[in-house]
Amino acid sequence: MSGFLRGMWLIVTLDLRQRVRGVAWYVLLGVFVLLVSLVTVLTVIASNAWDTGGGAVFSGVVFFVLLLGTLVSPALSGNAINGERDAGTLATTQVTLITTAQLVIGKWLAAWLTALAFLAASVPFLVFGIVLGQISAATIVISVLVLAVELAVIAAVGVGLSGVLSRPLFSVVVTYLVVAALSVGTLIAFGLGGASIQSNVRQTLIAVDYQALDENGLPPESGEVPCLTPTVNTYQTPRFDAVWGFLAANPYVVVADASPITFDELGSPRDLFGWIAVGVRQAQHAPDLEPVSDECSTFKPDGLWQDSDYESPQEVYDRSVPSWFVGFAIHLLLGAGALAWAWRRSDVPVRRLPAGSRIA
Repeated sequence: MSGFLRGMWLIVTLDLRQRVRGVAWYVLLGVFVLLVSLVTVLTVIASNAWDTGGGAVFSGVVFFVLLLGTLVSPALSGNAINGERDAGTLATTQVTLITTAQLVIGKWLAAWLTALAFLAASVPFLVFGIVLGQISAATIVISVLVLAVELAVIAAVGVGLSGVLSRPLFSVVVTYLVVAALSVGTLIAFGLGGASIQSNVRQTLIAVDYQALDENGLPPESGEVPCLTPTVNTYQTPRFDAVWGFLAANPYVVVADASPITFDELGSPRDLFGWIAVGVRQAQHAPDLEPVSDECSTFKPDGLWQDSDYESPQEVYDRSVPSWFVGFAIHLLLGAGALAWAWRRSDVPVRRLPAGSRIA
């Protein structure tokens, strides 16, 4: 086992040295730090973080690291194997004692560590959000761990496709398409799928007879609220509850839903994790197809109304089920499957090669 680890780590170190040898890598990190600084300042101003706490700042930086990881990691990992084959250096490595498993896993670890460098560069901004307060330790630990795993999945998809496809440019583009399908495609499928499934709603309205109220807008001396004849309106509503499962595969939803949520005294989330998680869980519930809006029963003697059907975001969150583990499992299977496929296609001796590919 120690021999396997030594060979794998050799591939990791060689790959990392090639990445950091030029100036471009440091320029990229500098641009990232500059962008995170700008995002942090704008988030502090927009959320009034000095008074409301650092939940929005912390979650915003985590999402920004994930965003940059989905943009940069495919370009860094999508040609890890076929790029060397194209340059004629892959065969030189494969005739040594390095096995195909060491090669593929080492390339993946190098790509993952490269993506984690962005997370490491954002640590000062994450600490700043933590210092502002109102972030639980569980939220900090779990969100960062899930983020790290999601970056590992993206790196695995890129390295895997670079071993499966023969053309580096094509494998990079396909990696971007896979990432886009998970990040944006799931949102499009959720929106279009929910809008295409419609159900009829019959809404019954029992309105107050405002003309029968006195000059102060209160019921007459009898105290009985005057009501109009109930009316029924029919309309169609989208059924997002039938397609909300698409959101479970979204990496941003996985990070948000997996993170423990803290609520304020009004039952509202304190960070972006909470609002996204509440929105996804709200989509699980089917709409009421026979709603009754009874203004008479909610009319109070002081002329105000009380909405008995209102649910706070915390109540919606508590009566719903989590979905992050489903998307988490899908991502892990996707990454592991891509690496296993690359291992199979890159193994030597090669019996068949795609047309136009080269050995050395």
